[in-house]
Amino acid sequence: MFIDTAKILVKSGKGGDGAISFRREKYVAKGGPDGGDGGRGGNVILEADSAKTTLMDFRYKKKYTAEHGVNGAGSKCYGKDGEDLIIKVPMGTIVRDVETNKIMGDLSHPNDRIVVASGGRGGKGNAKFATPTRQAPHFAEPGMPGEERWIALELKLLADVGLLGFPNVGKSTLLSMVSKAKPKIANYHFTTIKPNLGVVNLKGIESFVIADIPGIIEGAAEGVGLGIDFLRHIERTRILIHVVDISGLEGRDPVKDVIKINEELKKYNVKLWDRPQIIVANKYDLINDESIFIRFKEEMNNMGYEHVFKISAATNMGVDELMKEAARMLANIPVTDIEIPEDEIFVPEEKKFTYNINKVSEGIYQVEGSFVDRLLASVNIHDPHSLKYFQKVLVNKGIFDELKDMGIKDGDLVRINDFEFEYLF
Repeated sequence: MFIDTAKILVKSGKGGDGAISFRREKYVAKGGPDGGDGGRGGNVILEADSAKTTLMDFRYKKKYTAEHGVNGAGSKCYGKDGEDLIIKVPMGTIVRDVETNKIMGDLSHPNDRIVVASGGRGGKGNAKFATPTRQAPHFAEPGMPGEERWIALELKLLADVGLLGFPNVGKSTLLSMVSKAKPKIANYHFTTIKPNLGVVNLKGIESFVIADIPGIIEGAAEGVGLGIDFLRHIERTRILIHVVDISGLEGRDPVKDVIKINEELKKYNVKLWDRPQIIVANKYDLINDESIFIRFKEEMNNMGYEHVFKISAATNMGVDELMKEAARMLANIPVTDIEIPEDEIFVPEEKKFTYNINKVSEGIYQVEGSFVDRLLASVNIHDPHSLKYFQKVLVNKGIFDELKDMGIKDGDLVRINDFEFEYLF
């Protein structure tokens, strides 16, 4: 089975908490704070692997979690960083953030890597909060939370040459003749239901990769038939070999077929429509009148297609000449990465801890949000030094100023989660 799209949940590791610890040794009655910092949480990283060819692994496992950072300890021992989780994906994988549908990365080269979820920073131990006036802080910082997001993986085959055309025109037969690929071949439409790759390796030419793309039909750009699920696979190709059935045994007009397929390419991506094409009149052995091919070639030339070949994939007639021409053209076309429009690039949001203040009733104010959750997790409300630090953070953050603007008076009650105190300023 060929799986070329997948959606998975990735979650990076939480940072380890800073330690609250004091040096305690014989003859050192009042040692200073020595709590170490917590370790960083592990990242989730995607890495391109040339040995992988499908996204099938992600059909069965949907959630991937990196290791948490280890908490700090006494004696200024820092916690160990969480181990990064490296997920192998096939080369040619586009990664999107599901929520925004923006592109996070294009893994098109061996060992390309991107971080899709960054681990949380470790919290500071109480040793870091010691000052000349606060020599024994009984509080430390908790580790930062990790990131969690759904990402979409989309595989676009890495092939130099793409075979395209209507169903049953002989693309699979051609691929089997020029490479060691063994595609399914039969005389009915949509024999090929998944892309097939093969390596062309003829004497005297530079080898290249060729892909047999499942038959494209009218409306493919809108998703009709196999549609855009397979049109994406020719985005990376440098040359298109457009195969038509010159015999007309199925009642098809090869000229109209070329026009229709190119209309679908133009609708899907105008750059595909502009890509160099070699027009191949296949099943030439089944026609008795050479003038059929001559007229076809003239029409193709008039439409701007200079490279027109007659072949019989079944008998191997003209196939070597066709592959040599493809190799010659490839030698003059540089390999380029897919261009990603700037407005489609994912930009990670800066981690922000926020809060909001509500007046619950006369004389009672509620402060809530991720900022105060994190602040409360780092202080010891039973320690005066810790409470002083707590108050200083509220002042520096501007929370007291906002309470003043809302009309708070001395003696009014301020609630921060389950913690309450009287406002006196």
